[in-house]
Amino acid sequence: MVSVKRHIVKTITYRIFGSFVTFVSVVILTKDVKISLSLSVIELLIKPMTYFIHERIWYKYVKFGLKNTKYDDKKITF
Repeated sequence: MVSVKRHIVKTITYRIFGSFVTFVSVVILTKDVKISLSLSVIELLIKPMTYFIHERIWYKYVKFGLKNTKYDDKKITF
């Protein structure tokens, strides 16, 4: 059973890691910490929502790669 809480925590931890990678990449490319922080904050606000929606769509509708495709949507908990 997979809970929505798991998807939320996964989204948050993934986004923290992703924002760190963005921050470091932009600092390397621009040598400007202010620009890097700005882009990282914008990304931190927008991308968790898109990732969470993507994750839930895959969980609910995409059966690709599942060995046992028989699962009941009622098993989703909050």
